[in-house]
Amino acid sequence: MNEREDVPKDFIKLKSEKLSVDEVSELVISPCCGAVSLFIGTTRNNFEGKKVIRLEYEAYTSMAEMEIKKICRDVRQKWPSVKHIAMHHRLGVVPITEASVIIAVSSPHRAESLEAVTHCINTLKAFVPIWKKVCLVQIWF
Repeated sequence: MNEREDVPKDFIKLKSEKLSVDEVSELVISPCCGAVSLFIGTTRNNFEGKKVIRLEYEAYTSMAEMEIKKICRDVRQKWPSVKHIAMHHRLGVVPITEASVIIAVSSPHRAESLEAVTHCINTLKAFVPIWKKVCLVQIWF
């Protein structure tokens, strides 16, 4: 791949299938970048002291994709050296230990990619219309 083919790209995906860390990280690799930073959000087995059996996500898909594109534009304004950005979010049922969101950012140096990944997940959680339902173990007496 030559430098002209390696133009900055955004890879946005909302899907019901299992997310792949390898797939997402490979999307952002670039010969001109020495850093790829990843955030992987997984389903844990507890929430506020209660036992969780799974999470379920739903989204207003077209608006969510539009908001994620805004996040990517914002990242490029704040960190101009960022090369590629990938943001994949799972919809539907996400079992314990599986990824619900994977974000990857490449840049020439680590500081920009780490800061950009943090910005991406914080902004996604605050503004993107994706809703999480926590499914808890019910104990009946």
